[in-house]
Amino acid sequence: MLIAAPLLLATLPALAEDAPGPIISIIGGLAPDDLLNIRATASPDGKIAARLPNGAAVKNFGCNLVNGYPWCKVEDTQDAHIVGWAPARYLSPNNPAPATEDAAAPAAEPVASEEANAAQPPEAPSPDIAARLGGSEPADPPSAADISVTAMQDAYGLAFAPSATAQSDTPGPDAAGGIPCARNIGQPMTRCEVSVARTDGDSTVTVTWPDGGRRVITFHNGQPASSDSSEEFRFTREGTLNMIRVGVSERFEITDQLALGE
Repeated sequence: MLIAAPLLLATLPALAEDAPGPIISIIGGLAPDDLLNIRATASPDGKIAARLPNGAAVKNFGCNLVNGYPWCKVEDTQDAHIVGWAPARYLSPNNPAPATEDAAAPAAEPVASEEANAAQPPEAPSPDIAARLGGSEPADPPSAADISVTAMQDAYGLAFAPSATAQSDTPGPDAAGGIPCARNIGQPMTRCEVSVARTDGDSTVTVTWPDGGRRVITFHNGQPASSDSSEEFRFTREGTLNMIRVGVSERFEITDQLALGE
């Protein structure tokens, strides 16, 4: 009996390691003021269920290769209603187990209500996060930590499917539907009108803000290259989706199909 007990206990860790289940992954690799899109489907065109910042912990139920890109099924450790898919490259450690569609607990009533009301016009965007935090002046923005916390509260339920294809140099049905965009620090994404012109494989995307004004973004050699602003221009990619930032506050989501017509 005394000999058998240690042997039995010694086998327990191995059994636990073999047991299927989620692991805890930490979001990382984003720009300091970026948020990671958690999408309803494993696709850059999937509906956005939430946006989470660097350092957020998620349950990782496993990853699948979708169109050549690894996507992982995740659930926010702080809010079980936030369930969806995220690119594996922003999650550490990775979960080598394959994910199943029902691997994570299905989202409860709030998401079901959102799906049922998907055909209804979108609600007005939440107030500017910077203003809510008392830092509305550009010279005195709220801290990144404060923005991240408030952004997570506002991001849930905001889902805008990116535009699909644009068939010509003039705005077609998809271009007329607009693109996800935001103008102020921490502002939830809204939609901006967009038109596209293409010349010799390059593209010029003109974005019009809902409250007036424009931003012109150029694509060169198949990628976002610059804007008509003197502010810093940078972008990251999720599959064929370009997540573009201009300065510290402007954000745009433009698909390759819309910009390049491919």
